[in-house]
Amino acid sequence: MTRTIQQLFDLKGKTALITGGSRGLGLQLAHALGEAGARVMLSARKADELEVAVADLQAAGIDARWIAADCSREDDIHRLASETLQRMGDIDILVNNAGAAWGAPAEDHPIPAWDKVMNLNIRGYFILSQVVGKKSMIPRKQGRIINVASIAGLGGNPPQMTTIAYNTSKGAVINFTRALAAEWGKYSINVNAICPGFFPSKMTAGTLEAWGVDELKKHAPLQRLGDDEDLKGLCLLYASDAGKHITGQWLAVDGGVSCVTGG
Repeated sequence: MTRTIQQLFDLKGKTALITGGSRGLGLQLAHALGEAGARVMLSARKADELEVAVADLQAAGIDARWIAADCSREDDIHRLASETLQRMGDIDILVNNAGAAWGAPAEDHPIPAWDKVMNLNIRGYFILSQVVGKKSMIPRKQGRIINVASIAGLGGNPPQMTTIAYNTSKGAVINFTRALAAEWGKYSINVNAICPGFFPSKMTAGTLEAWGVDELKKHAPLQRLGDDEDLKGLCLLYASDAGKHITGQWLAVDGGVSCVTGG
């Protein structure tokens, strides 16, 4: 029988692993999945921030736990995957969200900073996807991978915003999503990307201070910034059976900025 819309979006019995989940966009995505019924494992580098985030999720009635790990380190990535599988069983949904940014003119951009951004923003996504795929998703021929990219991956920035490593890494995430979806479709693994626009967060605090809220709003046709609800719907679509025929895609959640800039 054809399922109802409520049944298609239901995640009861599913387990989700979210990196960079202790605050900001990652915590919003964890709420979306948990509120739909999934059990949630959060990961980030700082244990104290993870404790606060898990308490917030648990207060909302979500089965949530945490593991501190640095997703720029290959050994930590393997430990994160192994511990999650040991404590929660198979991983049905992987959200690759951990990320870093660095601002510097291209001609003066420090190479160690370039490597830091690339190691976390794209290399870490690949390694964790590979490990979770081999250990949990491919053997069962099912799984959902959601990669958090950015509209910064769709092109360049205004000259005042010198984040060439970040833009490059997020462009790589978008094509990584397409390539992995094409390879792993035979295993019934869906791989999609979310491209947020400007959301107030710790990572974007410097830009917010430099540009101001009103100026940033002017760049969006909807004349607003993203908030604590705006990624939830797309995340749940990608993670649930409502999106079972969607793979290899990205969607900008940006108030329309990319339709103006041509992204």
